[in-house]
Amino acid sequence: MPRSTEIRPQPVKSKTRRTILKAGGALFVSVVTPLPALASQILAVRVWPSDDYTRVTLENDSDLKVTHFVVKNPERLVVDIEGIDLNSTLKDLVAKIQPNDPYIKQVRVGQNRPSVVRLVFDLKDEIKPQVFTLAPVGEYKYRFVIDLYPSNPPDPIAALIQKGDWNKEAPATPPLAQAPAPKPDPVPLAEIKPQPDDKSDRNPRVVPEEPRMQLTRMITIALDPGHGGEDPGATGARGNREKDVVLSIAKRLKRKIEQYPNMRVMLTRDADFFVPLGQRVVKARKVQADLFVSIHADAFVQPTARGSSVFALSEKGASSTAARWLANKENSADLIGGVNIKTHDRQLASVLLDLSTTAQINDSLRVGNAVLKEIGGINKLHKGAVEQAGFAVLKAPDIPSILIETAFISNPEEEAKLTDERYQDQMADAILTGIRNYFAKNPPLAKNKLT
Repeated sequence: MPRSTEIRPQPVKSKTRRTILKAGGALFVSVVTPLPALASQILAVRVWPSDDYTRVTLENDSDLKVTHFVVKNPERLVVDIEGIDLNSTLKDLVAKIQPNDPYIKQVRVGQNRPSVVRLVFDLKDEIKPQVFTLAPVGEYKYRFVIDLYPSNPPDPIAALIQKGDWNKEAPATPPLAQAPAPKPDPVPLAEIKPQPDDKSDRNPRVVPEEPRMQLTRMITIALDPGHGGEDPGATGARGNREKDVVLSIAKRLKRKIEQYPNMRVMLTRDADFFVPLGQRVVKARKVQADLFVSIHADAFVQPTARGSSVFALSEKGASSTAARWLANKENSADLIGGVNIKTHDRQLASVLLDLSTTAQINDSLRVGNAVLKEIGGINKLHKGAVEQAGFAVLKAPDIPSILIETAFISNPEEEAKLTDERYQDQMADAILTGIRNYFAKNPPLAKNKLT
C-alpha cells in the first residue's frame, strides 16, 4: 500500500523573516560598497590663437587630473584627462582649430581608456607648453588651460621695425577706408632739451611749443588694449564687451600714430587673446617704449556713472575711493584671464612693485593731463584732473604710463558711444593730440639702441 506523503505548509512567519534578512543583507552590501563616481562634465571649450601663443581652455564642473607629454618627429602634444568621458562638447574642439592658427595644425580627440580622454595636438612648429588648472572665479567654473608658446619667439624690436609692417590693417568700415588720410605734420615734434621737474604743480598744464630742432630718433608708443581672451572686461547692457571696444579704439589710434614718420607703435595685443598684466609691461620695456597707454571702458555698479577719466600710478594710495575700487578691479584681470602661477616670475613682480620712480609718476601726470584736456573736448569728464591709484599695469619703472577710461560701458548712452565708429575715431584723435602735445614739451631722452 503506497505510503502517503504529508504536505505541511511552511510557517508564514519564517518565510517573511528570511525575505527580510535577504533584503537587509543586500541593503548592507549596497551601503558598504561605494557607488561608482559620476564622471566630470566638460561644459565648454574655447581656443584663443595669436602670434604670441595659442591658448586652449576646457571649462568643467570639477577639478581634473591631467598629464601631458611632447612627442617629436612630427611635433605633437599629448594630453590625457582623467575622470571624464568623451562628450559632444569636447568633440567640438576639433572644429574650433582654424587653419590660420600659428601653432596648431589639428587636434584629435578620443576615449583612450575608460574615464580617460586623450587629446593629441598636431603642431606646426616646436613649442613650449604650459598646462595648468584654474579654480572657479567670476562666471567661470573650473578651467583646464593649455598654453602653446613658441620655442623661439620673435624678437620684439625686429618685429616692430620690420619694413612693410605698418599700415597693413584696413579700417573697420568702407567709409573710413575711403576717407582721405590726414597729412602727417612734417615739422619735428620738439627741441631735444630736458625739462626740469615742477614739483609745485601736480598736474602741470601742457602747452604746445613751437618746435625748433628735429628729433634724432623715433618715438615708440606702447598701446595696451585692456583685457582680452578669457577676460572680457566689463559688459554693457546691450552685450558689448570692453575687450572688443578698446581693441577697436587702439587699432584706430595705431593707424593714426603711424602716419607720422617719427613715431611708431607696439600693441600689447592685436587680437582677442589674454596678456597677463606683468607681461604687458614687459612687452613695452622690451621695445624700449617712450610711453605706455592702457585703454579701457569700464563699468560701475550704478548705470548712471558716466564720463571719461585718465589715471596715473600712485606711490601713496589712491586719490579717491572710486580710483581705488577701479584699480582693485583692473588688477584682478589676471585671475579672470588665467595666469599660470607656477611660472609666475616673482622677481619680476617685485621689480614692478618697487622700482616705479617719482620721475616716472611725474611724467605720467604730465602726459595724463595733456590727454585729459583733449578728451574733455569730446566727452564729459568723470573727474577734472588726472587721478592716481595702484594699477599694476602702470608700474614700468622707466616708462611714463597712463590708463584711459574712454567711457562707462555700463551706461547705456555711453555704451552706444563706445560702439559708434565716429566716437571711436574722435577718441583716437584726442588721445593722439594729447600725446603729441606732451612730447612737444617733454621730448624723450636718446636711446642708442633705437636710433
